[in-house]
Amino acid sequence: MNPIEYIQKQDKHILEKVVQWRRHLHQHPELSFEEKETTKYIASVLDGMGIPYEQVSPTGLIGIIHGNGSSEKSIALRADIDALPITEENQHGYASLNKGVMHACGHDFHSSNLLGVAYLLNEIKHTLNGNVVLIFQAAEERIPGGASAIVESGILDRYQVQKVIGQHVSPQLPLGTFGFKSGYAMASSDEIYIDIMGRGGHGAQPQLNIDPVIISAQLLVGLQQVVSRYADPRIPSVLSFGKVIADGAANVIPTTVHLAGTFRTTDEQWRASALAKIENLIVQTVDAYGASAKIEIKRGYPTLYNNPSLTAEMQQLATNLYGAENSLSVPTWMASEDFAYYAQKYPALFYFVGTRNEEKGIVSELHTPTFDIDETIYERSVEFMFKGAVSVLQGL
Repeated sequence: MNPIEYIQKQDKHILEKVVQWRRHLHQHPELSFEEKETTKYIASVLDGMGIPYEQVSPTGLIGIIHGNGSSEKSIALRADIDALPITEENQHGYASLNKGVMHACGHDFHSSNLLGVAYLLNEIKHTLNGNVVLIFQAAEERIPGGASAIVESGILDRYQVQKVIGQHVSPQLPLGTFGFKSGYAMASSDEIYIDIMGRGGHGAQPQLNIDPVIISAQLLVGLQQVVSRYADPRIPSVLSFGKVIADGAANVIPTTVHLAGTFRTTDEQWRASALAKIENLIVQTVDAYGASAKIEIKRGYPTLYNNPSLTAEMQQLATNLYGAENSLSVPTWMASEDFAYYAQKYPALFYFVGTRNEEKGIVSELHTPTFDIDETIYERSVEFMFKGAVSVLQGL
């Protein structure tokens, strides 16, 4: 049977299974680097399909579907498996059973979708002129992430991986659409932690103090010049501080103020330069006021680059299958993804799947306690990744 037609005869059976897998994963979320039961469950599903696998990193899992032996080259399909420290507010019957932990970023969808694709590919493996590596990756949500460990393990090279494909749900795109961004698709992400140490005291005697609150205010405003005056305006850049702790009182100036923020951009050279400027500006500003600073910059995920050729191939496939109105070009997203580590080494594509359905009230954003997906999207999302994998393999 033609593999491109195979899914049409398996739709109902496999899609029911995919929904069951997703709901189990959604009910039993686990945080980054703690996904032991999640990995066991995915392994049990792969066992049922007869797909071999091996564990990589503490909680990551790699499956392998061997083709007909005509080629040892492989493509890799990636899903992430971890959840977030969020208390779910949804009232549906498959809500999280783990207090304070929730699949609020769609990783349950990504994993169950890949299991559905794996089932279909495994059924027609004798027609595949190459192999398919299934990446069920731990810890996307927490630096240093799980992707770098998989890349560094050498397992993808051992299976002669040529290209890597991943996806992400998008509540901003209408249900049934697919979003593509060629080139730089997602930003790098670095975390900045600052302690400003001054000299606390009575608020009525500022002349006797070194006020870290005022210094912090000056610093927050001054740091924005890194983006507004040093960055090339053609390079997307974001510097945001979401945590400021000055534990004083109305009449008490504290000794220390704590700041935490994030810097994101889509250019690796500018990223390095900007982080150096940020550190220098902190030191100079604090020193000018007679205070001191402790600075920690945690290097996060790199910029995610989508291979233009692979992006064009998959976007054209989406157009052919679902029409141009459902195959969209989207702008760069300033969120970050450790899928970028795969893209640094292999031609890769990270595309977006629209899950927004206003008629059903499924409109909540990612990382919120009411996030959910419309499960009817599996009719397209499983089919698209399946047919995309077959198409890409044929072209190796």
